[in-house]
Amino acid sequence: MKKTSVPAMIVLILALIAAIGSQSFLGPCVHEDGSFGACHWAGRALLGVGGLLAVLALLALLLPRCREGLCLAMALTSVLGLLVPGPLVSLCGMSTMRCRMVMQPAMIILFSAALLCALTGAILSARK
Repeated sequence: MKKTSVPAMIVLILALIAAIGSQSFLGPCVHEDGSFGACHWAGRALLGVGGLLAVLALLALLLPRCREGLCLAMALTSVLGLLVPGPLVSLCGMSTMRCRMVMQPAMIILFSAALLCALTGAILSARK
């Protein structure tokens, strides 16, 4: 019986929360007139990064022989997720906007936790 990777499971859950949340409850600013600001594109990019991270975590669960390399790929993808809201894709200028008060801190927490779990998974896989 194969052992499952707890860090990969945690990364999968965090990635799904980030991907789904970036388009719903943790999403960017919503304007009443139907328009959207620059932070809209940060939300879209986070959907893609979260989806990629979820696929990598799922592969790490299904392919135990490749787990170390996939965990390293998850760590790099998590760093990308950390850099999207703000440094790579600009957010709204006002600090009271939803993208700066909700989306950015939530994504920093989610992707930081995913980074730590991915690095833990890589270390545990390397020891075996």
